[in-house]
Amino acid sequence: MSDAYIALADGRVLEARARAPGRTRGELVFTTAYTGYEESLTDPSYAEQILTFSYPLIGNYGVRTERFESESVQPRAMIARELTDDVAEWLAGEEIPAVDHVDTREIVTTVREEGAMACGIAAGPDATPEDAVEEMEACEPMSDHVDIGAQVSVTETTVHEGGGAADVAMLDCGAKGSIISSLTERGADVHVLPYDATPEDVAEIDPDVLFVSNGPGDPENFVAAQEVVDAFAGDLPMAGICLGQQVITSALGGSTEKMMFGHRGVNQPVKDLRSEKVVMTTQNHGYTVDDTGPLEVTQVNVNDDTVEGLDSEELDVITRQYHPEANPGPHDSLGFFDEVLELAEETQHVAAD
Repeated sequence: MSDAYIALADGRVLEARARAPGRTRGELVFTTAYTGYEESLTDPSYAEQILTFSYPLIGNYGVRTERFESESVQPRAMIARELTDDVAEWLAGEEIPAVDHVDTREIVTTVREEGAMACGIAAGPDATPEDAVEEMEACEPMSDHVDIGAQVSVTETTVHEGGGAADVAMLDCGAKGSIISSLTERGADVHVLPYDATPEDVAEIDPDVLFVSNGPGDPENFVAAQEVVDAFAGDLPMAGICLGQQVITSALGGSTEKMMFGHRGVNQPVKDLRSEKVVMTTQNHGYTVDDTGPLEVTQVNVNDDTVEGLDSEELDVITRQYHPEANPGPHDSLGFFDEVLELAEETQHVAAD
């Protein structure tokens, strides 16, 4: 008999093998990444979700903490075709349910055809199908998680020193560690503020650039971050990644919408409309920009034409929907961080004049 059950919103209950016990619920999503499971499982953008890996074997190169993007596992649970003991033991230690020996192709196909959906998992010796269904029925839509930022953000301002070449004020809506290191490696001091920081908190730093990070959930729930963007629009250069692009756009008069199943993986092709070059990118998002407001579209997704890059010379804004820091790769788009620091240099020149 099975000792794990996966209840889907379409009424099906799938049998699986428990690798880390527990009961939980969340939005069912999948990633096509064939590497980088450590980075994915510690990415705060997966908060309140159940992550399915489409690649069949997860864990074949162990678990190394230096690859983590945050201090803990972020999804509510993990599903794989086959899990190694290393990953199973890691997730059990984090009290994150994990299951395998299930047809992940069926799960991925279901999500692609029906959209990201409520899911419940029950795993362990005493698990029953009814337990999984009960969890699924209690699952809330992502837009209802109005305080999701509090789960993934710092609670007080922290500073990551990079040499003082620029001061970056980052609103931490669920920032990956590699975004911060991509800036410090280029000489910037990164002041990481809570997701609900006020304009006054940012003003105290007197930054050269305002940066809005990635993060989980509906961008419309990050009201405080939108208020900060609105307060400094036109006066302070701004940059954003993933959720950050959505927050900045909404604050400037644009709008966002939920995607059917989102983009999650390391092989999403993005075309730059100015150079006409295509790069491969890492992505993890379930929402996208619908109306760009005053911002100009500079990059689009080759597969579905969704907005991947925005900017405004007048407002000194540059954003990306994908993850230029890339971890675990590819590294085609790391130049974004150089562009961010060029914005900082312009601010410094103006101040000097």
